[in-house]
Amino acid sequence: MVRVDLLRHGELEGGVKYRGTVDDPLTQAGRASMDAVWNQLRSDIDLVLSSPLSRCLEPATEWARSVEIECMVDPRVAEMNYGEWEGLTSEEIIALYPGMLEQWRANPEGLQVPGGESVYQLRDRITSFWSDVCEKYDGRHLLVVAHSGSLRMLIACLLNAPIISTRHMQMPYGCWSRIETAESVSRLVFHNR
Repeated sequence: MVRVDLLRHGELEGGVKYRGTVDDPLTQAGRASMDAVWNQLRSDIDLVLSSPLSRCLEPATEWARSVEIECMVDPRVAEMNYGEWEGLTSEEIIALYPGMLEQWRANPEGLQVPGGESVYQLRDRITSFWSDVCEKYDGRHLLVVAHSGSLRMLIACLLNAPIISTRHMQMPYGCWSRIETAESVSRLVFHNR
């Protein structure tokens, strides 16, 4: 069995924006929300896997060092690349791309942000990531520190849910979820604890 805790990064400086590759820092409250989850997990985790973006990697590295375990970077759990939407607020996207954000929020299938990654590309890299996790880390308890888009897609894939289901999952800052996989069957133990 592989047990994997999923943690979305905390609140970021600069307010709510589309940030797939933009690497804004955590607020103090954002870091505190992540530390609160880590403090509940610290004695159970064998390995930390993190997105390469600093909002995930900096705390993940510090936590792993504090309990003398390894922290590995895996770019496959990075946030979706939002192309021309990078760094924009919802209001700015609505003004610049009329109707597109509303369609994206309703169902992102078949829609690709100009210059960005498609949901199918995101799904493919998340599926590849999970396949490697199950193959390499049987019997271990991992923490994955990542992003709303990548973690929603991971949960959807593991539950064999359609991509549109990612639009119906709450994933607030600091969201903590757990997945267990045994004998090729995955289950969501809890979500948004």
